[in-house]
Amino acid sequence: MAEFFQTNTGIFLIILAQVLLLVVLLLMSLAFLLYFDRKVWGAVQLRKGPNVVGPFGLLQSFADFFKYALKEIVVPAGADKIVFFIAPMLSFVLAMMLWAVMPFNDGWVIADVNVAILYVFAISSLEVYGVIMGGWASNSKYPFLGSLRSAAQMISYEVSIGLIIIGVIISTGSLNLSDIVRAQDGGLGFLNWYWLPHLPMVVLFFISALAETNRPPFDLPEAESELVAGYQVEYSSTPFLLFMIGEYAAIVFMCAIISVLFFGGWLSPVPGLPDGILWMVAKMFLIFFLFSMVKAIVPRYRYDQLMRLGWKVFLPFSLGWVVLVAFLAKFELFGGAYARWMIGG
Repeated sequence: MAEFFQTNTGIFLIILAQVLLLVVLLLMSLAFLLYFDRKVWGAVQLRKGPNVVGPFGLLQSFADFFKYALKEIVVPAGADKIVFFIAPMLSFVLAMMLWAVMPFNDGWVIADVNVAILYVFAISSLEVYGVIMGGWASNSKYPFLGSLRSAAQMISYEVSIGLIIIGVIISTGSLNLSDIVRAQDGGLGFLNWYWLPHLPMVVLFFISALAETNRPPFDLPEAESELVAGYQVEYSSTPFLLFMIGEYAAIVFMCAIISVLFFGGWLSPVPGLPDGILWMVAKMFLIFFLFSMVKAIVPRYRYDQLMRLGWKVFLPFSLGWVVLVAFLAKFELFGGAYARWMIGG
């Protein structure tokens, strides 16, 4: 019995250390990605961006963190205090939980479960509750309208994202994210990756990811010109910071899931070069750069345009793609069989 408890305690401590390491590295990377985000916007708008706090402005994100952490927490009169504080915590925790099944390298994953895709669906569908709770608990019309917009928007584009991922699942025959990456391995390098056979859906998935994470041009739940910052308007200090961290963690997760589903994850793009975590990080960084460029150059949509795009364009296209992929999979033209067909073997 003592050996049993010692063994399980050791396993628990190892998993706890892995979780803490992942959270710390993720939070540190978010600080520098936010700095990079601002620099991209500044370059597009012909201004410098952060350049005062620390060398080249590298410490600007940390200065903002201490500013939010040290400011007074103001709760609106008439607000539901319990729900008001639970909402940002829920957004933060759920965004962190998504990373439990994300493989950064072969075997480098905290929970290598066979139903990782279902886990991602389950957690991401719950994220909308943090926004709804925050808007409702603030006891103000503007946050409430922002939260209602967010609920409709996130649910609408989750449908398209789910159908696109179903096409990848049919191609691979597995719900495990590591298996999806391994299915893209082969002698042709980046030509084996799913971006080529699923090319139309890569664009749809990227746009849906922008809408799912309330990223411009689909940041309607927090449209400053209409809703005075939307569901976050009554939040300050640490609760507001938790909302922001949760939002950016979800954005970076979308970059990671796009890398895994369509761009080979940790696989090298050139045959002969070693695979590894550096390729995964590089692909995530490149996709995040595209997220930043979209925010800098694309104007905001109207809400009716957003809903029309999701239900009348993306939904029929993604549903038709699932049918097409299922038909082609019958003849082994996708997944690993697709790569063999390309080679001619």
